[in-house]
Amino acid sequence: MDASFWLGFINIIIIDVVLSGDNAVVIGMASRKLPPEQRRKAVIYGTMGAIGLRIVLTAMATWVLLIPYLKAIGGIVLAWIALKLLLGEGEEASDIKAGPTLFAAIQTIIVADFVMSLDNVLAVGGAAHGDFVLLLFGLGLSIPLLMAGSNAVAALMDRLPVLIYIGAGILSYTAGTMVISEEAVQQHIAPEYYYLDWLFPLLLTSFVLVLGIWWRKRIYPSAF
Repeated sequence: MDASFWLGFINIIIIDVVLSGDNAVVIGMASRKLPPEQRRKAVIYGTMGAIGLRIVLTAMATWVLLIPYLKAIGGIVLAWIALKLLLGEGEEASDIKAGPTLFAAIQTIIVADFVMSLDNVLAVGGAAHGDFVLLLFGLGLSIPLLMAGSNAVAALMDRLPVLIYIGAGILSYTAGTMVISEEAVQQHIAPEYYYLDWLFPLLLTSFVLVLGIWWRKRIYPSAF
């Protein structure tokens, strides 16, 4: 094993740690209203389903890169998921229904992880430089990181509800970054508007949070 292998090995660890954070947030948010036993199942099944999709994406990475506006569409879907998770966290929701079903939580986890995995798969694939062992290592490392991270996020959100808004903000910012970094979108942005690279994610995050808070006040007035 030469130096390039170990460099790729280290890069993949860093990439997985950094990029798995957002995925752990959405898994934690989607599963936190479930009973403990169902929460564990949602994390396990959702993570396994997400990893399965990552394997498919990795195998099709070259083809995926050729689909125009794919990242932008994924970003829009992720912004909607962030808003949906935020709206579903009202204190009075338990009076209407016990909480999200196990299937609904798993479905949300897999869809969100799918759109967020585009960057992860491409980054890990690039760091692996075609080395199949490194590629498998990168995918395998995602599993414990997602499981441990999502359980920690869900537990913290139970104690500190304000983290729900922070989590929605993180997902929204990630969504904005996906949209604005899409190559097909960048082609329509003049060089003098370079500041949109950071301004658009901030505007989208603000929009999702303001709309979410306003709507929650209408639905769950006693929560404020």
